[in-house]
Amino acid sequence: MMAKNKEPRPPSYAVSVVGLSGTEKDKGNCGVGKSCLCNRFVRSKADEYYPEHTSVLSTIDFGGRVVNNDHFLYWGDVTQSGEDGIECRIHVIEQTEFIDDQTFLPHRSTNLQPYIKRAAASKLQSAEKLMYICTDQLGLEQDFEQKQMPEGKLSIDGFLLCIDVSQGCNRKFDDQLKFVNNLYIQLSKSKKPIIIAATKCDECVDHYLREVQAFASNKKNLVVVETSARFNVNVETCFTALVQMMDKTRGKPKIIPYLDAYKTQRQLVVTATDKFEKLVQTVRDYHATWKTVSNKLKNHPDYEEYINLEGTKKAKNTFSKHIEQLKQEHIRKRKEEYINALPRALNTLLSNLDEIEHLSWSEALKLIEKRPDFQSCFVVLEKTPWDETDHIDKVNDRRIPFDLLTTLEAEKVYQNHVQHLISEKRRVEMKEKFKKTLEKIQFISPGQPWEEVICFVMEDEAFKYITDADSKEVYGRHQREIVEKAKEEFQEMLFEHSELFYDLDLNATPSSDKMSEIHAVLSEEPRYKALQKLAPDRESLLLKHIGFVYHPTKETCLSGQNCMDIKVEQLLANSLLQLDHGRSNLYHDSANIDKVNLFILGKDGLAQELANEIRTQSTDDEYALDGKIYELDLRPVDAKSPYLLTQLWTSTFKPHGCFCVFNSIESLNFIGECIAKIRAEASQIRRDKYMANLPFTLILANQRDSVSKNLPILRHQGQQLANKLQCPFVDVPAGTYPRKFNETQIKQALRGVLEAVKHHFDVVSPVPTIKDLSEADLRIVMCAMCGDPFSVDLILSPFLDSHSCSAAQAGQNNSLMLDKIIGEKRRRIQITILSYHSSIGVRKDELVHGYILVYSAKRKASMGMLRAFLSEVQDTIPVQLVAVTDSQADFFENEAIKELMTEGEHIATEITAKFTALYSLSQYHRQTEVFTLFFSDVLEKKNMIESSYMSDSTRETTHTSEDVFSRSPRGSSLDYNYPDSEDDAEGPPPYSPIGDDVRLLPTPSDRSKYRLDLEGNEYPIHSTPLNCHDHERNHKVPPPIKPKPLVPRTNVKKLDPNLLKTIEAGIGKNPRKQPSRMPAAPPEDIDQSDNYAEPIDTIFKHKAFDDIYAVPDDSQNRVIKVRNSIVINAQGDEENGFSDRMSKSHGERRPSKYKYKSKTLFSKAKSYYRRTHSDASDDEAFTTSKTKRKGRHRGSEEDPLLSPVETWKGGIDNPAITSDQELDDKKMKKKTHKGKEDKKKKKAKAFNPPIRRNWESNYFGMPLQDLVTLEKPIPLFVEKCVQFIEDTGLCTEGLYRVSGNKTDQDNIQKQFDQDHDISLESMEVTVNAVAGALKAFFADLPDPLIPYSLHQELLETSKILDRTERLHELKEIVKKFHPVNYDVFKYVITHLNRVSQQYKTNFMTADNLSICFWPTLMRPDFENREFLSTTKIHQSVIETFIQQCQFFFYNGEIVETPNPVACQPPPSNTVQMVEPMVPLQLPPPLQPQLIQPQLPADPLGII
Repeated sequence: MMAKNKEPRPPSYAVSVVGLSGTEKDKGNCGVGKSCLCNRFVRSKADEYYPEHTSVLSTIDFGGRVVNNDHFLYWGDVTQSGEDGIECRIHVIEQTEFIDDQTFLPHRSTNLQPYIKRAAASKLQSAEKLMYICTDQLGLEQDFEQKQMPEGKLSIDGFLLCIDVSQGCNRKFDDQLKFVNNLYIQLSKSKKPIIIAATKCDECVDHYLREVQAFASNKKNLVVVETSARFNVNVETCFTALVQMMDKTRGKPKIIPYLDAYKTQRQLVVTATDKFEKLVQTVRDYHATWKTVSNKLKNHPDYEEYINLEGTKKAKNTFSKHIEQLKQEHIRKRKEEYINALPRALNTLLSNLDEIEHLSWSEALKLIEKRPDFQSCFVVLEKTPWDETDHIDKVNDRRIPFDLLTTLEAEKVYQNHVQHLISEKRRVEMKEKFKKTLEKIQFISPGQPWEEVICFVMEDEAFKYITDADSKEVYGRHQREIVEKAKEEFQEMLFEHSELFYDLDLNATPSSDKMSEIHAVLSEEPRYKALQKLAPDRESLLLKHIGFVYHPTKETCLSGQNCMDIKVEQLLANSLLQLDHGRSNLYHDSANIDKVNLFILGKDGLAQELANEIRTQSTDDEYALDGKIYELDLRPVDAKSPYLLTQLWTSTFKPHGCFCVFNSIESLNFIGECIAKIRAEASQIRRDKYMANLPFTLILANQRDSVSKNLPILRHQGQQLANKLQCPFVDVPAGTYPRKFNETQIKQALRGVLEAVKHHFDVVSPVPTIKDLSEADLRIVMCAMCGDPFSVDLILSPFLDSHSCSAAQAGQNNSLMLDKIIGEKRRRIQITILSYHSSIGVRKDELVHGYILVYSAKRKASMGMLRAFLSEVQDTIPVQLVAVTDSQADFFENEAIKELMTEGEHIATEITAKFTALYSLSQYHRQTEVFTLFFSDVLEKKNMIESSYMSDSTRETTHTSEDVFSRSPRGSSLDYNYPDSEDDAEGPPPYSPIGDDVRLLPTPSDRSKYRLDLEGNEYPIHSTPLNCHDHERNHKVPPPIKPKPLVPRTNVKKLDPNLLKTIEAGIGKNPRKQPSRMPAAPPEDIDQSDNYAEPIDTIFKHKAFDDIYAVPDDSQNRVIKVRNSIVINAQGDEENGFSDRMSKSHGERRPSKYKYKSKTLFSKAKSYYRRTHSDASDDEAFTTSKTKRKGRHRGSEEDPLLSPVETWKGGIDNPAITSDQELDDKKMKKKTHKGKEDKKKKKAKAFNPPIRRNWESNYFGMPLQDLVTLEKPIPLFVEKCVQFIEDTGLCTEGLYRVSGNKTDQDNIQKQFDQDHDISLESMEVTVNAVAGALKAFFADLPDPLIPYSLHQELLETSKILDRTERLHELKEIVKKFHPVNYDVFKYVITHLNRVSQQYKTNFMTADNLSICFWPTLMRPDFENREFLSTTKIHQSVIETFIQQCQFFFYNGEIVETPNPVACQPPPSNTVQMVEPMVPLQLPPPLQPQLIQPQLPADPLGII
């Protein structure tokens, strides 16, 4: 009996779990679930549950301590608490039958009874038997918990009979039930409690379960518990119920059906799972590991509960899923970032819609890879796909993995990108369209609010398309533009009215009256009214302008960085520094030169002959000259060599000079062309100042066979070219020599090279003994207006391009020095380039010998500023007016330019000033000789100018403004001698500097009318241009040298017939007009040797007195008789620049201002006064000039000075007003063939490039190759048009010349775009519309039908004089066409040939057709001056193709045309130093005084 002081031990029960057992034959291939039921009850934690338990064991495992040679297993014990709190211990025994894995028969055991009897045993004994855990325990008992069965024996208290109600494993349920029934009978004999456990109810077969329940109901007190060991359902219930049956004191457990119990269990699991998942979701790093996380969570109750219910494996799987989700979420976010960044990358790499609009995504990918910015936007990974690489962790690398672009999402982004570009393009187009709509609305004024305009654009298509924000943005931009434009125009207007502002002294303050006057004048201007709604801004601009006018500095210049002073300083700083540095390098140590490098240029072996002659006279390449030995390095070069330029430019050979040898007119012309090419290559292409200034020497080779015939002509032509090139000419010495070259010639040529090198060296490093080069003989100020539309280097190039240009004194940043031969001596001229606003102070306070006033012929303000400045200049100071524009054609095509140039020339005529024009497209005017005559005039008047300056009592003694010049006024200056040469005595060149085809030698009497400047060019002495047709014009400035009597005009008719024939041919082929170089023939009744007085009444005239003449500037200082020399003027002639008496010399006349000498200047200034003072007397001004029409001033009877006998009518209309070589075809033809002029002009308009389409097309504008196939080599549209024209309109008058309706032309192309099979006949359009559409088709091609690459060949071939040879060469060129172009060109020319065959009815000859079609077929650039010079040649080429169609394309014979010369080009000039011009016709009559009547017929046929 147990002691009282000890607590009672909890009762202990032993439960035996039994059921179907045995071999596979008996039980099937799986058990009934006894082991799983025991496992789940004893070890309920999920990690301790093993679903697989085997009964097939080896002999060793069967004999181990766990099985211990028994057919039962000890599962251990479980301590269980009942509802009443009483604990009990339950020992679990499983009765089974182990099968030998060898024999597959039951193992032999100590108990040999069958399973039914053995399972019903109530006493079990097995010494040291260990507790069974799992199958893996067998043989490895030491690795598992070792617990022995208590005392080695147990007494069974109850039985748990297991019946498998699942489908079973290869066994019949009835057999199992029979087995159970037999087993139950044996168990019942023991009188122990029995409970039936229906196992595997999770796989239950319903009728099996019902049979079990029926079986139990037939037995007395037999309970059935529905269990599932897998899901732990009712496992504990069945054991608890059995214990209650064994201990009646315990409460009877409630037996719950499986489904209800399962739901309860699953709810418990779900709750635990939710809690665990929430716990797991606290982990946010997908790099976390299960080991780390489980260690952190192992003490958490939710974690432990889930582990117990579901096990570690499921917990780990849940964790792994969560980590995978985190990773996929990270990848998704990265992918989303990449996809979002892709549009930006595409905008960077594929921003051109035209390039990608029709590309597929795969094609676009290839294009992306070729972009230079590819690596900055994308990364190509070694391993793919990108989301399985470590690139997903590189958060700082924003580059997109390139393999991501192969996804559908990326392709969709690309498609959206293309659509966005299309829509954006459309939006931009509509915004621009709306902008143009606004531009068309005239009443929109600067400052007008949007609300006042919106009602007028409500129905506009573009306005409806764009958003409100866009429309406001466009209107704001439009307002800014028109406001800015209005302000610019207002500022320009202020400059145009410069006379209104520049009538006060500097640093003055405008009075209220002056301001009222300004407003009164400006208020009449539309540009003033345009800023009505921005009155404060307008007033601010006006005050700012006035402030600048009265206090001008380059810092406050209204043009900002475009201020002329700033740009001049920058240009001179760079150009003069490079110029001086280049010279110092080129000619360093030139004074001690002992080796001379020479190029020898000649044709047909002449260069080699001269080199051989020099070597003959040398000893080991050493040549003795003037007592010094020079080493000579000779490089003879054949002028015809195609490698001429390559041979000249070598890094190892720097020539000191070049000998150019000739022996015929042909070789001389060839030499001239070569020198022109060399200089152009050096100055324009290579920028090589060394070669640009290379000294050339012309050497005439002796002609032994024909001395008496052509030597004088060769001498004249050689001398002329030498003068033009500014180089020495070495003539054949007097006498007869057996050789071509003489030692005297070679020495003279070498001396010339050495002197040229020495001269360049002296310019850089002058000899100190010569006069101080900082002292200037002449001080010239060049004025230009800030903001004029031309480059500064254009007006400075005549100085900077000269080899005699150098820098001025230090500190004079806007000045340069020129060494110029004027008269017979070299002079130093200081040129100071200033803006007009900076020149005002100079005009008032500095000694200036002359002004060069530059203005833009494109800008009225520029002329206004010139007038304002010139008005206050003293009339003793010579002035040169310079008009600047692009080309001479501007004068004839632009009325505004014509008017300004006319006004400038008119003012120059009024004040007896020089006038010229500079053209930006001409190289000729970039030479210093443009101003040679002006410099000569200034030098002649120098003493008078300085005397006037020194004696001006009104000049202030002190001046605080910045000195522009170094002050050293001198009455006379020292001159250093310039060595005279033989050429000084030569006559002027026998042809004009631009190389006319008519080359005639002047008579000695003509030479006095020309001056030869330093550059060797001739100029007429007259300062202003002459009209070739007006021989009675009285020039105001007579020539300084008394001219010799002219040869009577009648002698002209006695010219040699051959010469006249040549002249006429020259005029017809390539005529030139240069009246500026030809003095007009004087009236026959006037002796030109007399000097003419200047009529004073042209400026101011009273009826009470006779005509009064002023004293002219007579270079010979002769006294000239003047009728009525005493002038009586009660009104005060002092104001108009005349003293009360007229002296007999210029020096005694008091200086006045130019505004009193020019009616234009004076009337312009007075017009402002009359506007604000209506009661002003007319006597205060000059007689009002007549109305100007089309840029011309009409003459008046009261004003013979301004309009002398209608000479002004020619005036500036004559393009020869300048020294330029450019001539305009339209003006020349107007004077000779006025009837044909209008037709020519109309034809010329057709040459303009066609207007492009305003709609998109997939056909028009495409390359020709895309529109044809091998089967159909002609584009379908061309074929349809030609067929239509030939069927319906081949005889239409003016076909291809008369323009068709533009709308119809567009409709034809648009309809064809939509339907290529459309019939033109059904459209009811005219033939001219179809013809226009056909021409538009060729005009829209990306490249012209005749390739640009062949234009030059066509041009060169057209110069071949022999017609047959020329046609065959053209035929060979046509064969070089691309096959597609050839077929189409052949088709078109054949069609045009058919059209020309109907010329009697359609009036379209081959010539007319070529005029209409050549620009379409060749696509010229009319802004290119090279095309302008060859238009007639190109047209003649197309005409030849049309005429000779059968010969070129069908192997026919050459057709005889009525005018075969028409295809021939004009002969090229011998020496063309400027760009070639369009061939123009000279107007009759030809100047007869330039022709030498005694000249015999040309024996060589060169003229």
